[in-house]
This record gives sequence, C-alpha cells and structure tokens, in this order.
Amino acid sequence: MTGPALTKGELRRQQILQFIKQKGRITIQEIIENFDCSEATARRDLDLLDKQGAIIRTIGGALFEGMNSVREVPFAEKKQQLWLEKEKIARKAVEWIEEGDSVCLTGGTTTFLIARELKQMQGVTVVTNAVNIAMELADSDGIQVVVVGGVMRSKSYELSGPLAEKTIEHLNIEKLFIGIDGISIEQGISTYSELEAQTAKMLMARTKRTIAVFDHTKVGKASLFSIAPLTELHACLTDTRMDAAMEAELDRHGITVAYAL
Repeated sequence: MTGPALTKGELRRQQILQFIKQKGRITIQEIIENFDCSEATARRDLDLLDKQGAIIRTIGGALFEGMNSVREVPFAEKKQQLWLEKEKIARKAVEWIEEGDSVCLTGGTTTFLIARELKQMQGVTVVTNAVNIAMELADSDGIQVVVVGGVMRSKSYELSGPLAEKTIEHLNIEKLFIGIDGISIEQGISTYSELEAQTAKMLMARTKRTIAVFDHTKVGKASLFSIAPLTELHACLTDTRMDAAMEAELDRHGITVAYAL
C-alpha cells in the first residue's frame, strides 16, 4: 500500500533539499532558475526546510545542515542546559551595570538571565533584538526597553535583517553583553546564524564596550558564522577557568577575563 502522493510544493522542497545535499549550498536565484518558481515561493520553501532542521538558512539562500560542526540549539532546549552556571554568570554580569547605563543584550539563555537580574535595578536602558528578553523586562518600571525591529528567528527569538540594521545605525550603547555559540583563538567569537552574526557585528560597532558572556561548553569551539576576532572584545565572562593558551591570548590583547565561580 502506497502513501499519499506528494503535493507540488512538497515535491519541489524535496528536490531543493536534494540539490543542497549534493552542492552543499543553494541561492534564492538558483531555486528560481532550477525549479521554476517565484522569489517569494523560494524563500518560503527555505523557511520551511529551516524549521524542519534540514538546512541552515543564510541571507541569500541556504547551506546543508550537515556542513555545520556545531548544531543550533533552540532556546527551549538551551533552558535545560547548565542553567545554574548561567545564573551565576548573569549575577556577575549585573555587577558591571550601573544606574544610568545603556546596555544591550543579544539573544541567548545567558543574556535572558541577565535581563532577569536587571529587573531589580533602576534607571537602566536596555536595548535588545530578542523578543523574549523584551517581554521579560516589559513590567519593570525602572527599566526602559528599546527593541530593535526585524524578522524573528523562532529558534532564538532574535530579530534581524534590514529593519534591525536601520535601527542599530542610530544607537549609542555603552555596554554590549553578547551571547555566542563558540569562542576560539583562531576563529574568535561565532554563532550559528548568518543573520544574527551580521546583527551582532553592527551592535559591536555601536557600543563602547563589548562583553562576551558564555558557559564553558562554548570555549575552543567555532560555530558556522564568525562575528568578530577576539581583538574586538573588551571582556569575557564565563563560569569555568579557560585553558592557559586561551587566557594568555586574551591577556595579550588586554581583554578582561572574569569568572563566575
């Protein structure tokens, strides 16, 4: 007994996925030319394949998920990982924030917990491109929240794209706490999403001080898209002592290293 026949859209997405597996990547234009569809349909197909976890969505197309050495973990799943360690990092991070500061929090579980700690403070402006962080702070009378617009990624709740970039161009941030998926001597700080990497780069350009916050599982790893070399950081905050080579490299560039032990 055979199953139901594939719809035209399902068949096209199956063929697109096969193309990506063979070539490693695909562009929107290649989908339009090879599968005789509109740009809107091509983007919708890639969004659906991305939600299924079959591909990695990029600005102009997609990559095969199997090419990436570090899998993107959805926020809901991250909440189950090293929660106590991340809470310690968050409490330490808030010690660096003072009344009157303008602070930016990118998406991530550690930065989400920083937002929770900030709810007890007064006179702080928080800029964020993460919808869940904005909602967490929505009922905090002492916190002014500025949300960067854009298209939301469901796995991280982060807003990115042209709308976000237009807003960021006009910001002046004092302290940026940036969540990352990997940090290494060779690759610097990195993340899973190309869109989020681009947004993070722009935020770093608009801040006086960039502080990378991450748990020990991110150390020595490189995710798919680079955000910046280590030299563009001002400080790192993590939960466990890093190896001697990493500490020496950070010290060589005058980067403050703090541990929430």
